[in-house]
Amino acid sequence: MIPEAIDQIMVHLIQQNFLNEERFAKTFVRGKFRIKHWGKIRLRRELALREISKYSIDTALNEIDTDEYYKTLDQLTLKRIAQVSEKNIYKKKKKVADYLLYRGWESHLIYEKLNEYL
Repeated sequence: MIPEAIDQIMVHLIQQNFLNEERFAKTFVRGKFRIKHWGKIRLRRELALREISKYSIDTALNEIDTDEYYKTLDQLTLKRIAQVSEKNIYKKKKKVADYLLYRGWESHLIYEKLNEYL
């Protein structure tokens, strides 16, 4: 396409709200949190990789309900503790912590839960 046509199409899509960065960020956060149970660190990193503005990222992350966030971490922690069949308590804690850190959960929250359950 010629550059003028591309510009006109982009302007039209933005004006009609088809291209909306903030809406994308909110939908992305809701989906990945509810389906894949990603933590805020991973969500922030993934949105930054997609070159979403800091304002849109912060707005999207603020939509996560705090109680639901902690409840999800609680469920993930218990589920992973049950899955890891390590006898040594320190190795088990490390395996569970590594799993949750990979999913983007905050380390201080992870270690609070691990100390609570193990």
